[in-house]
Amino acid sequence: MALAFVPNKTTSMAIPKLDDEPQLLEKISMGDGHAFTLLFNHYQGFVYGFGKKLTHSEEMAVDIVQDVFMKIWEGRAQLVTIDSFGACLNRLVRNHAFNLLRDLSAKARSVVSLDGVEVPEQSTLYQLDYNETLRLVNQAVDGLSPQQRQAYQLCHGQGMKYEEAAQQMGISPQTLHVHMKQALKKIREHLRHNAIAYPLLVMVILK
Repeated sequence: MALAFVPNKTTSMAIPKLDDEPQLLEKISMGDGHAFTLLFNHYQGFVYGFGKKLTHSEEMAVDIVQDVFMKIWEGRAQLVTIDSFGACLNRLVRNHAFNLLRDLSAKARSVVSLDGVEVPEQSTLYQLDYNETLRLVNQAVDGLSPQQRQAYQLCHGQGMKYEEAAQQMGISPQTLHVHMKQALKKIREHLRHNAIAYPLLVMVILK
């Protein structure tokens, strides 16, 4: 059963359970579509708000609402065995958000190269702005000290291990680690200063 969800200003992260929830869940377990609609209308705001908080994406949050409630409907026969529907719903949202982010990270890693980026289709990364993010990363790298920039380019651009990069630079791995730590800190600060709102993409690029 598919139900339409439209985010609105009343979306809430805190919502009490229904007074007749056990009876409602029993009806749903027997295929009562009207009871399911009541459950959906009551909890959809919570699912959307929690999903958005976990993913930082409105589009993914809407997907989570649709997918989580579809899963509840498909597994409705088990609803009568659940002690706390709220706890179960919380777990479903967390698990689904984690799976979406994990898949997104895997797709991102498959196309990201610090020497250059093969821009994916818009839908692949839920419209995250690869070009703008990479431009700001490169801008931040240009502002690093010579040793920080070289350390960053060797480790991230060429994929060298710290020991290999340190040997090429003629410094100790410990010193290389310090340069890398300072470089990543400066890049992240630059991105935050420029109001980048793509935490997952930034995490993947700077991993």
